[in-house]
Amino acid sequence: MAGSPYASSLGRLQSQFTSFLQKDAYPPLANAKDVAEVTKILEATPYGPEILQMAASYKGAPLLEMAINRTLVRRNRQALDSAPFAGKALIGSYLRRWDIQNIGIVLSAKAQGRALQEAESQLVSSRDIPAGMFAGTMTLDDFRLLLQQPSLEASVQALVRFGYGATLLPLLDTYERTKDIFPLLQALDRDYYIGLLESSKYFQGDEWVIRQFLRSELDVRNLLLLLKGKDAELPFEIVSSRFLEGGDLSRSAAEDLYSARTVPELATALEGRFPTVAQGASAYADNRSLTGYEIAVSHDRAVRELKRLRSYPLSICVIFTYLLLAELERTDLRRIIYGRLYGVAPATLEALLVVPRL
Repeated sequence: MAGSPYASSLGRLQSQFTSFLQKDAYPPLANAKDVAEVTKILEATPYGPEILQMAASYKGAPLLEMAINRTLVRRNRQALDSAPFAGKALIGSYLRRWDIQNIGIVLSAKAQGRALQEAESQLVSSRDIPAGMFAGTMTLDDFRLLLQQPSLEASVQALVRFGYGATLLPLLDTYERTKDIFPLLQALDRDYYIGLLESSKYFQGDEWVIRQFLRSELDVRNLLLLLKGKDAELPFEIVSSRFLEGGDLSRSAAEDLYSARTVPELATALEGRFPTVAQGASAYADNRSLTGYEIAVSHDRAVRELKRLRSYPLSICVIFTYLLLAELERTDLRRIIYGRLYGVAPATLEALLVVPRL
């Protein structure tokens, strides 16, 4: 791989890897007495500048949400800027996930009648920077305009000019009858993954690692779908309509597995494909929470994919390593924020974190 165009990417990102929180930074955060103490601790980290910048306008959890999201946006931009020409299309397609997430937040806010400021604090965006980090054309002001629309239907109509009309407009009649937003969100996700998998073509021969990375994300998503469906005692026909193709777990295999009578039985049946999933059984037995299953498979995927990605440093894998670490850190910090906000015991909260266990 001498002369790889990604040698420059490795050089540009190498110093940025040190900006991630170290494992020993998480226990003090999880043991903080409240969100204010979490904020004080994070002020001494790379999140400090964003916290200080917005402290006059926001407090508590919304302040930390915005600081964390904007730090993620900055890191995403660094990752995209580090990519050579051959890799920008794939990185751009991957980062469109934040546009999709933001659209979902806007549509959910409209459906639930939530306040504009409350929804805005959750957007993964930064002032004057497209939320999808140039993967799309939507800026923070565009999302604000969507939030200001009088209804969900009006927001969908406004999304036509951003290329989402063909995906969302055919579902509006059904939404107006049922007020069920899930088909709209599902259509956005399906459209995203179809485009992303199409973008992960072979250029240098190492994109297969990224394809496996993406397939594993779909597999975890579908696994959690099966568990949630079984917990809610839904027939497979309903679960199947929400299944996303493209992973290693096929729809037909999922149907066979779904014949298990209970959630614990289904988790045991899934062990052949997801060896750690049964680790969530005790949490489910105690309080019927699926969180234990989610954490178990998320941690296993993170360990496995990071190991594989790091085996190819002079390739596009170095950029995806950086992006994955940024996402895992954001997820863990959000768990800490809301864990402290709702009084989750520190020991319980620490068990939910992924990064300290990598």
